[in-house]
Amino acid sequence: MVRPPFSFSARTRVGFSDTDAQGVVYYGRYNHYFDLARVEYLRALGLLHAQAGGDFVMRANDVEYFAPARFDDELEIYTRVSRIGRTSVTFEFAAYKIPDEQLLVTAHQTLVYIDLVERKALTVPDDYRAKVAAFEGDDVEQ
Repeated sequence: MVRPPFSFSARTRVGFSDTDAQGVVYYGRYNHYFDLARVEYLRALGLLHAQAGGDFVMRANDVEYFAPARFDDELEIYTRVSRIGRTSVTFEFAAYKIPDEQLLVTAHQTLVYIDLVERKALTVPDDYRAKVAAFEGDDVEQ
């Protein structure tokens, strides 16, 4: 399923443990859905596992809420890389409720590529950059 500017999506369903006392998804649980979609995106591009002695760590995460999701709702989480910097990658997300296509939440996550021993930023590997650019086309800011 695609929804411009997104070319990738992953589906999930709201579990009972995701909801709060009001019966809606607790705001912090959306990050779990974004992580799931980001992992599936990376798996689809063959980039899921650490490369060249480094790995990505979360630097920033912003979320904007528009409508609630409830127990057993099916969600489609659209995912894309919107920017690749020298040492970081920014993902963009939009979560929609299925089947009515209601936009629930949007988010951005910026991850920094670091040396796992030194804990210092490294340059994003060329292979990673090339695979994302090949998938996303000209929509990735570099």
